[in-house]
Amino acid sequence: MREYSIPTLPLPYDLETKEILKQLTNSHRRLAELKGVAQTIPNEQILISTLTLQEAKDSSEVENIVTTQDDLYKAGLDYRQTIINASTKEVLAYREAISRGFAMVRRTPLLTNGVIKQIQSELVHNNAGFRTNPGTRLIREDGRVVYTPPQDKEQIEQYMQNLETFVNDEALCDLDPLIKMAIIHHQFESIHPFYDGNGRTGRIINVLYLVTSGLLDLPILYLSRYITHHKATYYRLIQAIRDKGMNNAKEWEEWILYILKGVEETAVDTIRLVKGISKLMNDYKAVLRPLFGKQYKHELINNLFFHPYTKIEFMERDLMLNRKTVAKYLDMIVESGLLRKEKIGRENYYINILLVDLFINH
Repeated sequence: MREYSIPTLPLPYDLETKEILKQLTNSHRRLAELKGVAQTIPNEQILISTLTLQEAKDSSEVENIVTTQDDLYKAGLDYRQTIINASTKEVLAYREAISRGFAMVRRTPLLTNGVIKQIQSELVHNNAGFRTNPGTRLIREDGRVVYTPPQDKEQIEQYMQNLETFVNDEALCDLDPLIKMAIIHHQFESIHPFYDGNGRTGRIINVLYLVTSGLLDLPILYLSRYITHHKATYYRLIQAIRDKGMNNAKEWEEWILYILKGVEETAVDTIRLVKGISKLMNDYKAVLRPLFGKQYKHELINNLFFHPYTKIEFMERDLMLNRKTVAKYLDMIVESGLLRKEKIGRENYYINILLVDLFINH
């Protein structure tokens, strides 16, 4: 195993090769299409809520943290009181980390080390920050050490400072943002600055960088499912750059192409999903408007799509109606076939079955 000397960014290579530029065209076209399609959903919180939950599930599966869609929706009904397993808690923490990170970069469009630390803190439920003690190694299942990241506290901080500058200072490097995202991801994973949560934090950095770069308005493109489906290739290409040492321009090209193709494929997949949500919302509106007549409110649709599993209290709050009226409304929607009523404990829950099916079959 060759010891990898992490480079200072920007890299000393011409990374705008013919193959990369060709793939960039496809990736940007699909990203632009996704950005436009997202605007067809009138309430952005619906997309943020549904897609961040899906991403939380997919990203956690990269780390072999597995939970079910049903567990996630049920847990979302009442985070404090619902008895949920450890894996589901991990996934919900990931969702909260995305939401927190997006709120921060939306206020100030800079992806700083302070933001990255807060994201990681939300994931692992501590404030340890960057590693200060040696001993971290990346080890395969057979026990073999495949990579040793920087061990020195000052060195880790220097690398992360350089990475922060590379991320936020456009004058430092005029590479296309998608090329930069691929470099940022590899650099972050190689620095491995935290004791825990580096992989999940790195995947959140990806989408927040797309937002701060203006390529997306909302955090709705996630590479986790693509990485899970091509996990062996992902780890092989990351390690190939390290193994080759400084003479690794070809390996960087292969890694960047992998990420760019992931952006294209994931954008296509997400476009299909967003269009599916948009169609369902219109279908529901076509049923509910005549069903409720003058009593129809757009908050009704928003509630059913923000909460795939809803309950009376949620709709009382969103529609500002009393409990008796809301219970009547929900039973009417159940009768229409758009919701399924299910009793869990002492409470009734109302499941948006078509939306849940859309995500399960996605």
